[in-house]
Amino acid sequence: MKSSIKSILTAGMIVISTATLSARPQDYPDFTYAAESSVEAVVYVEVTIKSTPNSQLADPFFQFFFGDDFAPQPRERKGSGSGVIIRPDGYIVTNNHVIADATSVRVTLNSNKSYDATIIGTDPATDIALLKIEANSLPYLSFADSDQLRIGEWVLAIGSPYDLRSTITAGIVSAKGRSMPNYRGEFKVESFIQTDAAVNPGNSGGALVNKKGELVGINTAIISQTGSYSGYSFAVPSNIASKVVADLIDFGSVRRALLGVTMRAVDEKVADDMKLSSLNGVYIVEVSKGSAADKAGIKEGDVILEVNGKQVINPANFQELVNSFHPGDVANLKLARGKNTMTVKVTFLGDTTQTGYAFEDGTVSFYGATLKAAEKATLNDLKIKHGVEVVSAGRGKLAASGVCDGMIIRYVDNQAVSKPQDVIDAAAKSKQRAFILECITPAGRSVFFAVPKE
Repeated sequence: MKSSIKSILTAGMIVISTATLSARPQDYPDFTYAAESSVEAVVYVEVTIKSTPNSQLADPFFQFFFGDDFAPQPRERKGSGSGVIIRPDGYIVTNNHVIADATSVRVTLNSNKSYDATIIGTDPATDIALLKIEANSLPYLSFADSDQLRIGEWVLAIGSPYDLRSTITAGIVSAKGRSMPNYRGEFKVESFIQTDAAVNPGNSGGALVNKKGELVGINTAIISQTGSYSGYSFAVPSNIASKVVADLIDFGSVRRALLGVTMRAVDEKVADDMKLSSLNGVYIVEVSKGSAADKAGIKEGDVILEVNGKQVINPANFQELVNSFHPGDVANLKLARGKNTMTVKVTFLGDTTQTGYAFEDGTVSFYGATLKAAEKATLNDLKIKHGVEVVSAGRGKLAASGVCDGMIIRYVDNQAVSKPQDVIDAAAKSKQRAFILECITPAGRSVFFAVPKE
């Protein structure tokens, strides 16, 4: 080890500041290993989007006067971005805004081999999307623990800015827990890693890796007056992205834990009034009645300081911590109330307290599959009295367990089911690590499947 000593003369006093420097070569910037071990897992994503015809041209009165030659025709436009292979069987994470409204997606590997990609799922709240290509034994990156990133740590951004494939830039972690203005009022989960690694249009969805070549973030956005890199770029932390991806694979949608509070940052007045040692934490402005926070006894005016022992820095950081849980998970929250501190146990709720999500057409998403109540004609053909149809097995746990399109679920853990909610309720009540589905195939054969809950 080597020390650098600096003397500063301040108000007649000599202040000695000592900084410890490492003499180990591996602690100095050498990005060759990280670059070479990561670049093969970063892909080029090309999308085709059909643009909406001009509304004036689509007006029937306009066509009446000007004829069919002026009938609006949908136009195709191309877009591009980047993606990261996260499993050897072809799962690829990218940004939602890269593939939003796409009618087709094509992925090109660093080896220049191309594949058509299927969109498995999207999560606009975190700007994460999951793609799948039909390939095996692919190079891939595993998610690292982004909580371990330190300010000033070197990182690499890998992607395809301006169609320049497999471009690698370097920078440091400038800040953590950043959020950006949301002018549309959309629900967002933001706790960005800020870096000064150069990121430009086309980098979106690409990899942010550390010196070890580990995936610590998904490059997402820049702040710029010109639309090009101006010194600041932002990445979705790997801990957020990995949770979203796991939900999309297992359930087909994101199971988001909700606490049910309105919050703001702690200011100096709150810190002084409550004798807090710092401005860390979040101040609770409002608690929704019947929410997880309300049931846990959290009150307006409380300051949440820790979640399961992890310090809360600011609202963005707190949102990231909550987003790591699923509905039904339990956490210990340390909070300040008045001049006292206490710990409360909270059981997170979700959009629903079960695993299912209802759509406008009456179908329900359940563990990645789409279900609906079986029609009477179908039941009569199969000579059964009740059941729930698997409209699409999807790519989640039901499909992985062997369930196929068109099957009818008759029993869940020996409980008869007639509508999707029956399936959800029966699965939720299961005390075992897996629940058992008894199904009947379109050919009338009875089959059984064990579906793991976790």
